Amino acid sequence: MAQKYEVRQMQQTQQVKPNPFENALEQLRIAAEYLKLDDGIHQMLAHPKRQLTVSLPVKMDNGQTHVYTGYRVQYNDARGPFKGGIRYHPGVTLDEVKALSAWMTWKTSVANIPYGGAKGGIICDPKHMSMGENERLTRRYAAAIAPIIGPYQDIPAPDVYTNAQTMAWILDTYNTLEGFMSPAVITGKPISLGGSLGRDKATGRGAVYTTVEAAKANKIDLKKATFAVQGFGNAGSNYAEIMQTYGPKLMGASDSKGSIMSKGGMDANKLIAFKEKTGSVVGFPGSQAISDKELLQMDVDILCPAALENAILPDTAKGVKAKIIAECANGPTTPEADKVLHANKVFVIPDILANSGGVIVSYLEWVQNLERNYWTEDEVNSMLEKKIVSAFRDVHAASLKHDVDMRTGAMIVGVGRVADAVKILGVFP
Repeated sequence: MAQKYEVRQMQQTQQVKPNPFENALEQLRIAAEYLKLDDGIHQMLAHPKRQLTVSLPVKMDNGQTHVYTGYRVQYNDARGPFKGGIRYHPGVTLDEVKALSAWMTWKTSVANIPYGGAKGGIICDPKHMSMGENERLTRRYAAAIAPIIGPYQDIPAPDVYTNAQTMAWILDTYNTLEGFMSPAVITGKPISLGGSLGRDKATGRGAVYTTVEAAKANKIDLKKATFAVQGFGNAGSNYAEIMQTYGPKLMGASDSKGSIMSKGGMDANKLIAFKEKTGSVVGFPGSQAISDKELLQMDVDILCPAALENAILPDTAKGVKAKIIAECANGPTTPEADKVLHANKVFVIPDILANSGGVIVSYLEWVQNLERNYWTEDEVNSMLEKKIVSAFRDVHAASLKHDVDMRTGAMIVGVGRVADAVKILGVFP
């Protein structure tokens, strides 16, 4: 009963927040105006190609059966197979998954890799599930979506509260159903199963590469800069660890249990070790507790929101002091907050650019699986840097050309490439 209550409470909280799919459609509308898109193509890009909702009965450790709800939304595959992560969270909704699948479509396009966009999710609370329950839920979900995924159809990956182990279970379930080993069906796998070196830190590393480029564009000396990270999970902690090697000092961080700051700065590696030991950044020696809003409004040069969507609302945006925002999370800034940040001359590296490192290295993993040829970590990181820096420059050029913020510039680039593919393909029959 406690789990049902938590899910219900989370869903009620989610309902009062801006609808993420409406945010995604508004971003698309703005890009369509700049691109002068044909209305028919605009309408095609405003609708997912396929939406799958599945019921997932799972036998729990106590012997009872609980039925979970899962989704897989395949948004657009004009430029290549569907690609997108799977998240486990009590607040998952169909509109959220639709929005994430749309953003993934533009993200793969901005990165200029031959993929479309998709996303998956299950309404559950993995923090209150055993390993066995998690595995049974994962395998049930994998079996349910198996008919619509595949190496040339749809390639899932990890997202919120899923990891390499989750992907291994999905891979094994898919292989069992198909009758042969097909490592290219999924990315973010363990190295021993064909995963790519460098994949575990790719999202954070890619965001760092874009932050370095943004600092150059804004004439910020990183050796004298400061930064804060909202959401000290995988992407956020990796961002902090790699970012500090360029010189900036970590001043604040947060996770689901609270936010902290330190006037003297914090060593990211020590904070990571502390969280691994205690389960949270809260209580880190030399730090003091602050509110989540205070963290987002800290007087730092760089802010990295790396938690969930809708973190930065208009009221919060008004007090943001950072000069650069690097969006490691998907959809952390609402369209109205975007306007406030742009008016205040905050340089936002949008999610579909900033956090595209994960999907870029997922693409590299997929290529390695298909070719059965594997690269070193240095080779992977080098290819990641080359691709994401090129993407940053394409987006920055578009934003300067149209005199718009970076998000609109990214949408112009991403939507434009997908629209061109849709137009050339035509409509069947």
